[in-house]
Amino acid sequence: MSTELRRLRNYIAGEFRDAADGRTTDVVNPATGEAYATAPLSGQADVDAAMEAAAAAFPAWRDQIPAERQRALLKIADAFEERAEELIAAEVENTGKPIGLTRSEEIPPMVDQIRFFAGAARMLEGRSAGEYMEGLTSIVRREPIGVCAQVAPWNYPMMMAVWKFAPALAAGNTVVLKPSDTTPASTVLIAEIIGSIVPEGVFNVICGDRDTGRLMVEHKTPAMASITGSVRAGISVAESAAKDVKRVHLELGGKAPVVVFEDTDLAKAVEDISVAGFFNAGQDCTAATRVLVQEAIHDEFVAALAKAAADTKTGMPDDEDVLYGPLNNPNQLKQVSGFIERLPAHARVEAGGHRVGEKGYFYAPTVVSGLKQDDEIVQHEVFGPVITVQSFTDEAEAVEYANGVEYALASSVWTKDHARAMRMSKVLDFGCVWINTHIPLVAEMPHGGFKKSGYGKDLSGYGFDDYTRIKHIMTSLG
Repeated sequence: MSTELRRLRNYIAGEFRDAADGRTTDVVNPATGEAYATAPLSGQADVDAAMEAAAAAFPAWRDQIPAERQRALLKIADAFEERAEELIAAEVENTGKPIGLTRSEEIPPMVDQIRFFAGAARMLEGRSAGEYMEGLTSIVRREPIGVCAQVAPWNYPMMMAVWKFAPALAAGNTVVLKPSDTTPASTVLIAEIIGSIVPEGVFNVICGDRDTGRLMVEHKTPAMASITGSVRAGISVAESAAKDVKRVHLELGGKAPVVVFEDTDLAKAVEDISVAGFFNAGQDCTAATRVLVQEAIHDEFVAALAKAAADTKTGMPDDEDVLYGPLNNPNQLKQVSGFIERLPAHARVEAGGHRVGEKGYFYAPTVVSGLKQDDEIVQHEVFGPVITVQSFTDEAEAVEYANGVEYALASSVWTKDHARAMRMSKVLDFGCVWINTHIPLVAEMPHGGFKKSGYGKDLSGYGFDDYTRIKHIMTSLG
């Protein structure tokens, strides 16, 4: 007997709407592999309508005093707390994540991040007012950019939506946000929550696929395009935005090196690195996936990490003992499996390396050793619960291996030697360097990378600044 699928809808100009041409796509729960909803497959007419609504709402939202925007964001944060269980349920259907970890690890930082940007809303100030030419006073204004076209990924649909809309709204911009086609449910719920607080048109959500995202970026209305996604997607956005010189904010892939020196606390390092590598099924651009271990402790480390992997559990969302749930979609399962299937002969699978069960898209916690720097699995982002291990001899070789990839988002150093940690943090070419930890983020500190990991910052005052523009005003004193 067939079960009727829930109908998700776009949110445009303060109301929920189907796609103009009625097209939909099925939304699948990755824990079961079964569809639970349909979502609009938005086209040009839908993008036009959302952009028109955001453009119409921009002048009034821009001109609100910062305290009013702050008040709205604080109400949004309160509403997220009040409706946390609804958000968790939607996100678990989206992603198959463990319910308990979604409650403890995502809702609190999301609420905190919204409140941080609520405070930032009242910090729209220029650096200087003064006379730099006789008889003339200069003033610097910091202003919102305009309509922001934003595309969020499927690995953290709720949290990445927050990282997008919170600084944009705080700065006085209006938003058209597209969730991934595989994870629209929690973003549609977010639209309901935010729509009850801000004026119509300030926040809009349209569902769709990569073609929908392309239409958003190519549209003439947005002044800024912001995406969290793959390098391929980021390059496409940058190319499209360049045609009419849109500002672009890109948070792309990662291949974080985890540099473990022989003097580290090995037991603590193994425990923390395994969690940071396998959490969220390794579907995190900052995941601790590429471990470099000094040769003196390499074998002991690999054995301990393999045991930690064997002790790590994946499973259904309601299982309180699991660290992570399924991969997000069948294409991602195929990608992760392909990396393992194509391993070179010199590589050794120390743990895992296989799918778990036939229902849903689960993959075992996996450790691979014996790798060389130019191996595919070392150079390219797996985005799954796979940790690779390489050996290095000294500090110089560790730096060479760590920096020897095209990504530059995050990294970590594990050592008891403070001077060594400081030297490494200076030369590691990554947007973040953690020391004796890996993966914690706070609202006050920036997140963003270099090289093919993109440009622009999320979180922090730097992330807020990215959603503003600077104007110089000069007036005669005569």
